[in-house]
Amino acid sequence: MERFKYCKIEIFIPGTHLAQLQKTLRSVDAGHIGNYDSCLSYSRVIGCWRPLPGSSPYIGEEQSLSSESEMKVEVTCRYEDIDRTVDAIKKVHPYEEPVINVIPLYRTSF
Repeated sequence: MERFKYCKIEIFIPGTHLAQLQKTLRSVDAGHIGNYDSCLSYSRVIGCWRPLPGSSPYIGEEQSLSSESEMKVEVTCRYEDIDRTVDAIKKVHPYEEPVINVIPLYRTSF
């Protein structure tokens, strides 16, 4: 199987942290497409979770179901930059267990 050249990273994060995330993604060159940088998309979503005993939730309380508005951010990243990009995201993400999905892209338009 041919190795993927690009991947898409999905990040779920509070809206209050979007600007810092954008700055961080730019610092590791995620979202660089041709002659453009800082390329990403984001949308409001509702996230749900229940902190289990021993957790330290950013929002919510142990054993109580929570649902809050948050941002789903999607950005393209070169395959060889995945680890440093995810590490950089984790440094600015406030959640104890951030949801960061890395999805290989079979084909892109660029």
